[in-house]
Amino acid sequence: MIKEKTKKPSPFQGEGQGEGAVKIKTRARTLRMNSTDAERLLWQLLRNRQIGNVEFRRQHPIDSFIADFVCIEKKVIVELDGSQHAVQTEKDEKRSDYLKKQGFRILRFWNNEVLKETEEVLEKIYSCLQEQETPSP
Repeated sequence: MIKEKTKKPSPFQGEGQGEGAVKIKTRARTLRMNSTDAERLLWQLLRNRQIGNVEFRRQHPIDSFIADFVCIEKKVIVELDGSQHAVQTEKDEKRSDYLKKQGFRILRFWNNEVLKETEEVLEKIYSCLQEQETPSP
């Protein structure tokens, strides 16, 4: 009797995931390795629970999208936009609408805001995280 070889599942594949999930995770890794100056600066300030004692992930896949920074616990996404986003506003709006429907709150900052107004950006992120903690009446 000859046993059939069984194919081991990829560590990236799970229920509802396939080749597309592998591609998006590979793209996220590439983005992490090629961060902009603004992304590197903000990551140094968000990592290791430095703000609001919450965990942020960077270049994290959410369905078919990749969020620049996301706090899964608070469902907050922080997006940094460069000059290319000035011309792709419709695409960004559709993406934001989809993520909002998934329960995420999205904060957008221009790269130059992060670089030149760092404290103000951190205050806005912190305020958003605090708003998430306040129970609704």
